[in-house]
Amino acid sequence: MRKFLTLFLMLSLIFTAGCGGKEETKKEQLPKITIGLMPDVDSLPFVIAEENGYFDDEGLKVQIEMFKSAMDRDAAIQSGNLDGAVSDLLAVAFLRSGGFPVKVTSSTDGSYQLIAGKNEKAKEVKDLVSKDVAVSRNTIIEYVTDEFLFKNNLKDDSINKVIIPQIPTRLEMLQNGKLAAATLPEPFASIAVDKGCHLVVSSEAIGVNPGVMIFKEDVLKDKEKSVLAMYKAYNRAIEYLNTAPREEYINVATEKGGFPPAAKEALKLPKYRKADLPKEEDVNSTVKWLNMKSLVNENYTYKDFVSDLIKNEK
Repeated sequence: MRKFLTLFLMLSLIFTAGCGGKEETKKEQLPKITIGLMPDVDSLPFVIAEENGYFDDEGLKVQIEMFKSAMDRDAAIQSGNLDGAVSDLLAVAFLRSGGFPVKVTSSTDGSYQLIAGKNEKAKEVKDLVSKDVAVSRNTIIEYVTDEFLFKNNLKDDSINKVIIPQIPTRLEMLQNGKLAAATLPEPFASIAVDKGCHLVVSSEAIGVNPGVMIFKEDVLKDKEKSVLAMYKAYNRAIEYLNTAPREEYINVATEKGGFPPAAKEALKLPKYRKADLPKEEDVNSTVKWLNMKSLVNENYTYKDFVSDLIKNEK
C-alpha cells in the first residue's frame, strides 16, 4: 500500500508538471502582432519592451517595423502589413476617411516643440509674427503649430510657414540660421537646443497631446488578447523608463529606436504615463481643425475614434 501511495504521488506530480507545461505553451500561442514605429519618444517604450523581453514574458511575439515617414507608415497599414502603429489623431482621421477602419487604443507621450534659431531673439510665439517658421503641411506638426498660434490669439497665417516635410532637413536649416524657428518632435527638438537653439513653447505647455497608438478594428476583434498582453509589457517598459538610469537605455534608444547619434547626448525623455485613453477635447480639437482646413469632411466623434478596450480591462 505504501509503495502504491508513493507511486500515486509521483504520477500526480508528473501530471501537474505536465499541465503546467501545457499552460505555458498555451500562453506562448497568442497571435503575433506587427506594429509600426517612428524614430520618436512615443515609440521608445515599445523598443524597450522588446529589448528587455517584456513581450516574451507575456507569451507574445511582437514584430516591430521602423519607418522614417508617417506616409510610409500609413501606407503599410493600408496595405495590410501592420496591425497597429504609433501614430496621431490626424492620421486616424485620414485613414478612416479613406475607408481604412482604425481606432485609437491609447494616447502616447510624444512632445512637439517650437524651437527658435540660435540667432533668433524670439522668446514668445508673438515674437515670430511674419517670420519664417518651418512645418510640414497638413500634418501633426502643422496642427500643433496652429495650436501654438491660436492659444496666443494669433491666426494661422500670422507667421510665414515654410514647408519642409523632412525633419532632419528642417533641423539642419534651423541650425544653419536659414529659419527663424521650426516645430520639431523629440528627440530633434532636444538636439536643436543642445546645438544652441532655444525653446519657445511646447505641446505640453499648452495641454495638447495628439499622439496615439492605433490598431485596425479587425485586429482589436481577432487579436484582443494579444493587444492586451502588449499593453501589459508596454506598462512595464514605462515603469522601467521612469526609474532606470539614463545610461541603461540610451544606447538602445539611439540604435534601435532609430534616433540620430546626436540624441545620445541631447535626448530628454518625458515622464511617461501608463497606457490610458486620450482626452475627448484632444479628439474634438483635431477634428475641428481638419474640418476647418477642409482636409476631411466627416464630423467624427470621440466614439468614432477611440476603442475602450484598455478601459474595459481596468
